[in-house]
This record gives sequence, structure tokens and C-alpha cells, in this order.
Amino acid sequence: MTNYRWTICIMMFLALTINYLDRQVLSLTWDEFIKPEFHWNEIHYGRITATFSIVYAIGMLFAGRVIDWMGTKAGFLWSIGLWSLGACLHAFCGVATEACVGLEDRTQLMMATGDMAVLIATFSMYFFLAARCILAIGEAGYFPAAVKVTAEYFPKRDRAFATSIFNAGASIGALAAPLTIPLLAKYWGWELSFVIIGVLGFIWMGFWVFMYTPPEKSRFVNAAELEYIGQDKLLEADLVNDEEADEKKMSLLECFRYRQTWAFLLGKFCTDGVWWFFLFWTPSYLNTQFGIKTTEGLGMALIFTLYAIVMLSLYGGKLPTIFIKRMKTNPYEARMRAMLIFAFIPLVVLFAQPLGTYSPWFPVILIGIGCAAHQSWSANIYTTVSDMFPKKAIATVTGIGGMAGGVSSMLMQASAGNLFVYADKVQLEFLGFVGKPAGYFIIFCICSVAYLVGWIIMKTLVPKYKIIAG
Repeated sequence: MTNYRWTICIMMFLALTINYLDRQVLSLTWDEFIKPEFHWNEIHYGRITATFSIVYAIGMLFAGRVIDWMGTKAGFLWSIGLWSLGACLHAFCGVATEACVGLEDRTQLMMATGDMAVLIATFSMYFFLAARCILAIGEAGYFPAAVKVTAEYFPKRDRAFATSIFNAGASIGALAAPLTIPLLAKYWGWELSFVIIGVLGFIWMGFWVFMYTPPEKSRFVNAAELEYIGQDKLLEADLVNDEEADEKKMSLLECFRYRQTWAFLLGKFCTDGVWWFFLFWTPSYLNTQFGIKTTEGLGMALIFTLYAIVMLSLYGGKLPTIFIKRMKTNPYEARMRAMLIFAFIPLVVLFAQPLGTYSPWFPVILIGIGCAAHQSWSANIYTTVSDMFPKKAIATVTGIGGMAGGVSSMLMQASAGNLFVYADKVQLEFLGFVGKPAGYFIIFCICSVAYLVGWIIMKTLVPKYKIIAG
């Protein structure tokens, strides 16, 4: 049997690695480079990340339909091409701001005061918002396309593990980012850091054009592998006729008729904002609370350690497979058991702030453990869609859940930015912490319990495994 399905899985892993590099450039450069140049505060940054999240959410709602219509090959190409363009456009925001306010260079931007400083902050924020929106629209297509490819190339028993492998690209991207982006920004300028990372996506597109075709048409997939991929059609013939189900497209509104859709949607809504908060705010948290910059050796080591811990999530997708093999459970029951385990792990984040009074390593390690649990959770929640929906509805339902996750992130980003400024202004007190540290502690408490809330909602809506015929 050939194993070309794993080559396709590696391609999706690389795409997500690039995806998360593109997302991380702003979070790793804004506090040290962009903030002083454009006179930003946490509210400006919060608005930009919140807007990215809501545009991403809206894009996810329609991206699934577009991927189902275009197919995974073309859909992936359009998606990564658009987000790579958006990443590169960030580099021109400074030039555009200078032109609008009538200044010649960044030195004059940084020296501005009063009304001119406010004008610079406003114009630059909107230019970054525009570039961020293009990035968000492109990135919205990734997960609908990736989950659809996984359903095409893997049987249900292997999908969570395959998803955990390509989903590890998020961790690798986040792992590589602090080792590369701050140094690029420091020595070559923050603008070039956006361009260099953005170009990687265009390189990936060249490989995808030649490497991807559906398994039944691929010259790299032999009969034995094709039979392995299609094993579910025989195993579940008594539950649903997959071929007939695939022939009928499920409309967007029809998807909302099913509890399975709402379970996935609300599970994503409860938890996605947590991951995005830590992704966007951890570098700023280290600088705010401990005075540690990402261009410093300690800052790079802390961020690297955090995402090195997240790599443990690679085994998160393997746990349901163990349950299926040893306990003979159905895929959904196995995933829900695994997700319950992962839902308890983020509770360790409750201790991040108290232990942070001793060393910055403690919150970084605990946040890393919580983020590893998130990625394990994420690998399994995505596969609940491919477990129960027909293939031609998978991208659409995935897009619906992604939309909910984007809305969750938007609310989290906007709330966090305003909370931190407010907490600093009034010197808010919370469980022994004052000012911005108190604001971070409040957000950490919310993040730690989100997964248990999400699991309870999902289990209530869909208590048992049920395949939808379409």
C-alpha cells in the first residue's frame, strides 16, 4: 500500500505553519516596533485584532461554501494566495500613513505629538485594518479546505490523528515565529518581516499545483491505499449510503437544522477565543508584566518554550484512535471522551498569575500546557464534523464553526484591549493584582474554564453518535 495520504497531510501542515507565521508577525512586532512609531495603545491593537477576528468569522461562514463549490485544490490556492498578499500589504502601511499625514519618514512619525500623534495613530490603524482584513479573508479558507481534504484522504479512524498532525503546523509556526520575526524586524525593519513571511505562501502554492489531486485520480495512490481510504463505505453501509449522501448538496440554512451543527458551532465559540488571545497577547503580556521584549534572548526563549510545550498536542489526535481500537467505541464517543480529558487541563492556567510573582517561566509553562490542550481539543472537534456529516457538507459546516470561533475571538480581543487600558487607568484590583496584571488575571480565569463549558454544551446537544444522510 502506498502512503501518499501522509504527503498530502504534510502539505497541509506546511500551509498552516505559514498561516501562523503570517498571523504572528503583528503580535511580535507591534509592542516594540509599531506601537512607538504610530503612537498606539492596547485599544488600537485590540481593535485591529478584533476586526481581523470578525472578518475571519464572516469569511469562514462563506469560505466553506466556496471550497465546496470550487473544490479543495483551487480553494486552497485562492485561500493561501489571498492571505499571502494580505501579509505583504502590511509592509506598506507606514508609507501610506506618511503620505496621508504629510510627513517624510518614521523619525517624524515617532516625534509627533498632540493632534498629529492622534492623526497618525488613526490613519495607521485603518491601514493595518485593511491589510488585516485581506489576510483574514484568505486565512478563512484554510480549515474548511483542510478538513475536506482529510475526509477525502483518510478513513474516520485516522482523521483525528491526521488533523492533529497538520494542526501542529500552528504550533510550529508559532514556535518558529519568535526565533525569526523579531530578529528580522530588528535588523531589516518590521516591514520586511511581513514581506519575507508572506512570500512563503506563494512558494507553497507552486508545490500544491503539482502535488494535489483527489485520491481516486492521483497517480501516487495505488489500489490498496484507495481501498484503505474508502473503508468507511463498507463499515457504515447500514447507517448511511455515503455515495448517495455525497450527491446531494446541503444548503447553508439546512445545516442549521441539525443539533450536530450547533454543537460544533458552540464548542468553537466557547474555546477559539482562548487560543487567539494567547496567540496575539502573550508577547505583550511578557513585556507589560515582566519588561521582557521579544528581541531579547529571554523573550525569544520564553515564547519558544511556550510553543514547544504546545507540540505535545500532536498526541491529542491519537487518543480517540486508542479508544476506538481498545474499547470498540464509535468515533464520536471516542472523541468526546478525549475532549473531556483535554477540557480539564486548561484549569492549570488559573495558577499562571500567582506563580508569575516568582518567575515568568511559570506562567509561560502553564499557558503552554493550556494551549497544548486547546490544540488537542481543536484536532478532535474538527473531526466530529467529518464523522457525522456527508462529505459535500463538511467544508460548509466547518466554516460555520469557524465563524463562531472568529466571533468569539473578536469579542475576546476587543474586551481584552479595553480591559487592559481601563485596568491601568483606574488601577483595578483583582485577587491581589493591580492594574494591567489584574486585567490579565481576569482573562486567564475565563480562559481556564471555557473548555469545560464548551464540552457540556456539546454533549447536551449531541449525546450520542448519529450520522446525517444529507
